[in-house]
Amino acid sequence: MRAIRVLSAALLTLGLAAAPAAADSSPSPSASADGKAPTQAGTSFRTAAEMDQGRTATASASTGDYLYWSFPADTGQRPTVKATVKLPGAHAAQTWQLDVYDGLRRHQSCQYGAATRTAEQGTATVGLACVLRTVRAWSEPWANDPLPGTYYVRLTVLNLGSADLGLPVRAEVRVDSKNIGGAAAVDGSLGKPLVPGVAVESPAAKDGSKSAVLSAIEPDDGWSSHWWSSRWVWTAVGGALAALAGIGGYALTRGRGRPAYVPPGA
Repeated sequence: MRAIRVLSAALLTLGLAAAPAAADSSPSPSASADGKAPTQAGTSFRTAAEMDQGRTATASASTGDYLYWSFPADTGQRPTVKATVKLPGAHAAQTWQLDVYDGLRRHQSCQYGAATRTAEQGTATVGLACVLRTVRAWSEPWANDPLPGTYYVRLTVLNLGSADLGLPVRAEVRVDSKNIGGAAAVDGSLGKPLVPGVAVESPAAKDGSKSAVLSAIEPDDGWSSHWWSSRWVWTAVGGALAALAGIGGYALTRGRGRPAYVPPGA
C-alpha cells in the first residue's frame, strides 16, 4: 500500500508539471491568423501597433477610442490604406475618419479614396480608403511630400452621441503599395529613413564609432539605397536611340561624296 501511495504521488507530480507545458503549447488567443499582423491597436503615436504591408491587422475596441497602427513605406511606393469597421447591431449615425501621418507626424492628404464616411443608423459595417501620393526619396524642407520611413494610421469616430459611447466595435486595417518605379525618382536622397529612433545614437563601439538606433519596422527587402531606379535604364536606352538617330540622319544627308572633277572650259 505504501508503494502504491508513493507511485500515485509521483504520477500526480508529473501531471502537474506537464500541465503548464501543455497550456503553453496551445495557440494564444491573441495570435493572428495572418502571421505578423497585430491583433491590437495602439492609443497614440508612441504606442502604435507595428504592421507589415500586405497583411490585415485587427483590433477590438470601444466606440470613441483612437486606434493607431504604423507601417513602413519606401521610395517609389504608392501606399493604399483600407479600413473596415464592424459596428454593433443598434447604433445611431456615426462618421468615421481615416488619417495617415508620415514619420514627421505630418498629415498626408489622400490622392483619392473615401477617408471619411458616415454609417447610417443600423449599418453593420463602414469601409474607408486612402490612396497616398508616391513616396519620394528626397524633398524640399518646406514641402509636405511623403518621404521614406514609418507611416501612422489613425482611425476614429468624429461625431458620437452619448448613447453610443463605449459600444464594442471591431476594426480591420490593411496596407498595400504599388511600385511606381523610376517615374517618381528624384535627384537626392535622405541620409536615414524617417523612423522612430533615427535621432537616438547607440552606445559607442570599441573604435569610438556610433550608429543610429532604428525601429525594427522596415520593408521586407530592407530600405532601398535610393541611387538606383529604372530611370537609369530609360536614360541609357534614350541615349542609344538618340545616337542611332544621329547616325541615320547623317547617312541620309551626306550625299554621294565629292562631285567628279570637271576640267575648266569643258
